[in-house]
Order: sequence, then C-alpha cells, then structure tokens
Amino acid sequence: MKKLTITLMLFFAASAAFAQTMIAKQVADWERAKKYTQAYLDAMPDAGYAFKPTPEIRSFAAQMDHIADANFAFVSAASGKKSPFEGSAEKMTDQSKAAVSKAVMESYDFVINTLKGMTEADLAKDVKVFGMDMKAGVAFEKAFEHQTHHRGQTTPYIRMKGATPPNEMLF
Repeated sequence: MKKLTITLMLFFAASAAFAQTMIAKQVADWERAKKYTQAYLDAMPDAGYAFKPTPEIRSFAAQMDHIADANFAFVSAASGKKSPFEGSAEKMTDQSKAAVSKAVMESYDFVINTLKGMTEADLAKDVKVFGMDMKAGVAFEKAFEHQTHHRGQTTPYIRMKGATPPNEMLF
C-alpha cells in the first residue's frame, strides 16, 4: 500500500510538472511570436499599412488586425475569459501603424497572460471554438498556427513596399 501511495504521488507530481512545462513552453512560444510580429509591424513603413497587393485581399493592416481578432477570439473561447478588446480590430476606424500595432500587441498580451493563469486541468477542458469541439490546449495550438500563417502572408507586402522583413525568429 505504501508503494502504491508513493507511486501515485510521483505520477501526479510528474503530471503537474509536465503541464507546467507545456504551459511554460506555450508561453515562451507566444512571447517569441509577439516579438516576431512586433518586428513585422515595425518593418512596414507607415504608408504601407493600407497597402493591398491585389484589390481582393486584405491590406497589411487588415492582416494584422485579423491576427489580433483571432487571438482574442480563440483565447476567449479556450479559456472562458472575456476579451478585453471591445469590437473588432479589422473594423477600427483608425488603421494607422500606431493603432494597429497597439491592438495586435494587446492580443498577444491577452494570450500570454491567460496562459500564465492556466493549469493542466484548464488545458484539458473541452471547449467549443468556432463551432468545433476541442481541448483548450488544442485551441491555443490552433491560435498559434493561425497567427503564424497570417504573419507569414505579410512578408511579400513588406517587400513590395521596398522594406525588408525581419529575419526568422525560431528560437
């Protein structure tokens, strides 16, 4: 009985440590993504925020606004926390570099701070995100994939405006 108790205690301690490791890893990844996205926001000249490579696609500002809106939406759904951002970044009347950068950075702060307040049990909860059932931890992973996708789409926008996009920030 004593061995079973010790084994169970070690198992639960290891599970808790793994969860904290997973949360710490996600926090580190999101902090890196925030810095990388800030570098993209900084690389685009002010006048380039309204730029659209073709009429039917989003402007640079709208791409970045879309990242912000999705970060807020994914994390609100995954955590149950109300988004601190009122409305939609894509519908803001001020689409200046300063306003877009502020909304985008606030979205990363929301993700990071929410993750820091979560536990293993929170990540394992069943949630509904955009009508799909998943674990909260998976929702954070999907949000990360989404922001990476849209940030990457803006690389040619920056080049087409004569600027240089930031170097890859893998680590």
